[in-house]
Amino acid sequence: MSAYSHIVVAIDFSKSADQVLSKACIIAERDKARLSLLHVVEYLPPMDFTNEPLLVNNWLVDEEVLMEQAKTFLQDLSKKHHLKNAGLEVRVGTPKHEISTFVKDQQCDLVIMGSHGRHGISLLLGSTANAVLHAMPCDILTIKTEE
Repeated sequence: MSAYSHIVVAIDFSKSADQVLSKACIIAERDKARLSLLHVVEYLPPMDFTNEPLLVNNWLVDEEVLMEQAKTFLQDLSKKHHLKNAGLEVRVGTPKHEISTFVKDQQCDLVIMGSHGRHGISLLLGSTANAVLHAMPCDILTIKTEE
């Protein structure tokens, strides 16, 4: 197996982010790889299903606030893991598309992300890890996590 040169860690804000990043740090150190942390801000406006599905128009989300909160979280996580040269990136969109675009633009050769192993309705709705798996041009490592 050849060494990886640029690893992107897809970070969500779950409790397992530390676990995922810890494993990514071990691999990056072993391979002397560049490490990037990526969070995708994905939000859906609430829907009103009383009569017909309609977007609720009185709901406002300040996208800049969400972006700043995500940047702060990544900075804090980076400091906690003593990462000095890791790239920190926050994007808005769907994880599948944004992670795939980042990987192609930055020529990453490994994506590391957590897999929560949900069941029931969460499984029926699909998982981010599964969606990303089929969109990547490179290797993917999913870290089985427990919430």
